[in-house]
Formats: sequence, C-alpha cells, structure tokens
Amino acid sequence: MNEPRIAAPADSAVPSALAERSAKTPAHSQTLSRGIRALEILAEARSPMTIAELSEALGVHRSIAYRILRTLEDHSLVLRDSAGRVQAGPGLAALARGVSRDLQSAALPELTALANGLAMTAFLAVWDQRDCVTLITVEPRHASATLAQRPGTRHSFSAGGPGIAIQSALTEEQWEQLASGQPYRVEAKKAREVGYSVSHEEVIPGTSSVAAPIRIPGHLPAAVAVVYVRTDKPEAELGAELIRAAAAIEDELL
Repeated sequence: MNEPRIAAPADSAVPSALAERSAKTPAHSQTLSRGIRALEILAEARSPMTIAELSEALGVHRSIAYRILRTLEDHSLVLRDSAGRVQAGPGLAALARGVSRDLQSAALPELTALANGLAMTAFLAVWDQRDCVTLITVEPRHASATLAQRPGTRHSFSAGGPGIAIQSALTEEQWEQLASGQPYRVEAKKAREVGYSVSHEEVIPGTSSVAAPIRIPGHLPAAVAVVYVRTDKPEAELGAELIRAAAAIEDELL
C-alpha cells in the first residue's frame, strides 16, 4: 500500500479570496437580505410552513413576507401547496448545481468510493463566511444503517472535523484575516502536521468525523469528510483514505 500523500500547506493558495474578504463590505439591500433569509429558513424547515410561521421567523409583517414569497415563487425558488403552505422549490436545486461546479464534479466519484468502501456517509464541505457548509453528500449503497448529512447542513468552525480540516489548510495569520475573532484550534495545528482531522461528538452527539483539506489554488480551502457512529477501522486508516481522496480531487482540479 502506498504511503498517504500529505500535501504541503498552500500558504499562497488563497490570495484572491483573502483580498476579497478583506475588502470593505458595502451596505446591503434589506429586501434582498430578507428574501435570502426566507430561503434559508425554508431550506432548513422539516415541513412546509404557513406564511404566518415564515413571517414570524423573519420578524416581519405578514404582508411583507407575502410579497417576498411572491417574488421567490416567480423564480421557482419556493412552492406553495393547495393549503397555502410554502417550501423550498426546484429552482434552488438548479442554483445549487452551479455552486463550485468543478469541485462538485471532481469530488463526486471520490465521495462515492469513500462511502461504499468505508460504509460511511461521505461529504464535501466548503467555507461559508463563519460556518462550514455541506455542499454534496453520498451515502453508502449497501449499508443497513447510515447517518444522513443533508446538503446545506452548516455548523461553526468551532466544531467538527471538516471545519478543523479547512482551518488546517490555512496559516494562523491567514485565518485571522478571514475569520477575525474565531480561534485557530489546537486540533487544526495537529491536522496541519498529519494531513487529516478528527472530531468526536462535536456536532451531533454520539457521532465522529474524519476529514482532510482540499487545497484549491486561488480559492478558499474545502474539505472531504466521513461521518459515523462506530467503526472497527483505526482513525489513521480513515485519515489515509481521506488524504488520498483529497489528493485525487486536487489533481482533477489542476
């Protein structure tokens, strides 16, 4: 078996992203912000919502929520059922396909191989401001029971293997520029040395995750990860598989 590849930290790999994050943020549109927040609420909801429920979640009058929904509905970003309840629409799926399209295409075969080879849910996580967000996920084909990791699931960089892995791809100075005030975890320093990160019960009680950073020249780092409840495989073996997958994704994007 070949030795796992540990890519050297790409300290100069994110100059454009750092510059963009450091630029002064212009005043934003309140209406646009409310519309985006409405989509976030609907995407996270476990069932369709009434307009009253959505307006309460948004903290706006029902008439304002209704106008926002009418605009989103015109673009197929939300749907209303016969009872008038609203939910995320198919237009969101079309938008999601365009997010980091090349990264998704490069990662999908590797995620599929990880999921089926390890009998674990495998997923790709990306940077989203102060959170780590799942972009795509693959569940093993023949496993009797697996953990679900929905696309769009987010958690703070202060918890979880993927967040630690993304941190480890950056120097502490780069991290301070991108996420001022958020600590650079001790676990990220270790992951920077060994090439992968491990977390236990940080996001979901009773679960663990192992992740490896994906370094993309000119872009913010991402992470490939698996999540599981129990396994007989040593963490180092899982880490080696994640490192291999991350390296294959990087090679595909070069």
